[in-house]
Amino acid sequence: MNGYWQRPEETATTLRGGWLHTGDVGMLDEHGYLHILDRLKDMIISGGLNVYPHEIEDLLTAHPGIAEAAVIGIPDEKWGEAVHAVLVASDPAVDSEVVMAYAREHLAGYKRPKSVEFLDALPKTSYGKIAKRELRDRYWAHLGRAV
Repeated sequence: MNGYWQRPEETATTLRGGWLHTGDVGMLDEHGYLHILDRLKDMIISGGLNVYPHEIEDLLTAHPGIAEAAVIGIPDEKWGEAVHAVLVASDPAVDSEVVMAYAREHLAGYKRPKSVEFLDALPKTSYGKIAKRELRDRYWAHLGRAV
């Protein structure tokens, strides 16, 4: 890759020291295998702890009443960011209380959504991926934070 078309600032950030910085977050296991956990831009830092939205999204969509999930960090005065789940329910009986109970069963406290919102559909990019930036902007734009 030589760079982004007509985006020199983004090229300079991504191509540094002869390396392509993808923004992926990964870990090496005890056998030396690399596991991609999430994207750096998607990681939530809540009370100094790293929360990987993909892990929570996978768990939430395993629930039979949840069709789609997007997990984002939203402003929180105490923790810096709080975990927020934006969901599309496939069962009308699934509400915030059901989701919170399910999360309490399966997630450590710092990973649990502190709030839940339901939409009829999640916003998507032209490639069909969930447009998390659009979801985050509603919470962060008034603070002037780039997300």
